[in-house]
Amino acid sequence: GGGEGAPGSVPGPDPAVALLRALAQALYFVCTYQCAQALELFHRLPKEQYRTGWVLCQVGRAHFEMIQYAEAEFAFNVALSVEPHRLEGHEYHSTLLWHLRKEVPLCTLAHHAVQHDRRSAHAWTILGNTFSLQKEHTNALKFLQRAIQLDPSLAYAHTLCGHEYAANEDFDKAVASYRQAVLLDPRHYNAWYGLGNIYYRQEKYDLAVYHLRQALAINPSSSPLHCYLGMALHEKALHGGGPPDEALGELSRALELDGNNPLARFQRARVLLSLDHREALEEL
Repeated sequence: GGGEGAPGSVPGPDPAVALLRALAQALYFVCTYQCAQALELFHRLPKEQYRTGWVLCQVGRAHFEMIQYAEAEFAFNVALSVEPHRLEGHEYHSTLLWHLRKEVPLCTLAHHAVQHDRRSAHAWTILGNTFSLQKEHTNALKFLQRAIQLDPSLAYAHTLCGHEYAANEDFDKAVASYRQAVLLDPRHYNAWYGLGNIYYRQEKYDLAVYHLRQALAINPSSSPLHCYLGMALHEKALHGGGPPDEALGELSRALELDGNNPLARFQRARVLLSLDHREALEEL
């Protein structure tokens, strides 16, 4: 409820309890990737609660997971302006800027973070992303490892290390990093995706499918994950490991979730071509 007591009731902690309940429910939705529901709850908060660093970082993260990058960037920027000292949450801000290839804002964010708190694992994670965008994978790894030194339990830093090792084609170290992330946080879908991606690149399609399904079990509304699973299922089918229509289903789902996913559109066309080809052979 709205936290208002009955008329004539003794003023108590009801509004505070209601606020905490709303925040907990919204955080649960973010953590379970029910991002639209999370945003709905956040937007219902009183203005003074909404305009806090923690809430705005969660809002940014929710938009980021929904591939709503402009809204995510706006929320993260407001979060930074209202609470410049709060760095936790801005590791996702840095990944957003990495995806948008916004080098200058990312450098500015990294400079701000390290200036504010050199002992923050989040600051060094942001710095790692900055060097990653510049394709300086060795430096990126150095800074991400510094983040892990400062906070060994930060699963996201382990995952980003995995991405850097994968970019350098050091697959053994990448797998070790992703596994460490999953050990620390079994619901960290990014690490499950990372493992699936490595196995896909190594043409171990059964393992790729298994790990991508794990990622999707955690975050079923991710268009990119459905797309990558569709690609893995297609390759598996081409190598005699199952029907291709399963791949088609995943790629169609990716497009339902995000009609602007160009990779899903291309891969779906690829699967349809291979199906037509097979049907043509059967006709002959």
